[in-house]
Amino acid sequence: MNDKRINWHEYFMKIAEQVATRSTCDRKHIGAVIVRDKTILSTGYNGSLRGAAHCDEVGHDMDNGHCVRTVHAEANAVAQAAKNGVALNESEIYVTASPCLACFKLVANCGIKTVYYKEFYRDERITAYAQEAGVALVYMGEGHLDLI
Repeated sequence: MNDKRINWHEYFMKIAEQVATRSTCDRKHIGAVIVRDKTILSTGYNGSLRGAAHCDEVGHDMDNGHCVRTVHAEANAVAQAAKNGVALNESEIYVTASPCLACFKLVANCGIKTVYYKEFYRDERITAYAQEAGVALVYMGEGHLDLI
């Protein structure tokens, strides 16, 4: 057996990190990968609407400390799945940073059951909402795999 082979969680998070390199908002590069049965269903990164100018081209559209020009990585991954007719029920999502509350609600409502994230980002309310909705939050920072 190859002891250097990474586990599935590390594998999918590394893919999410690579997806994040496509981000067009230089404020934060986020990547998301939706998986079911060890198969990638969809990916997304934070960037502008299809066909619209990107932050790295025309600057940020700021509202209350947030760039609203971008669509978040999780929302883009869900939208890509919907566009391609891919059902997400009972799937998992790997995200380089924890979802904002709006993205968490979207993720929960489309049937994703587990959110793996590397960095906690902004909104602690997702912990309570996740518990209530039966969605597992799993922190994957520096050598951790912790169920929240």
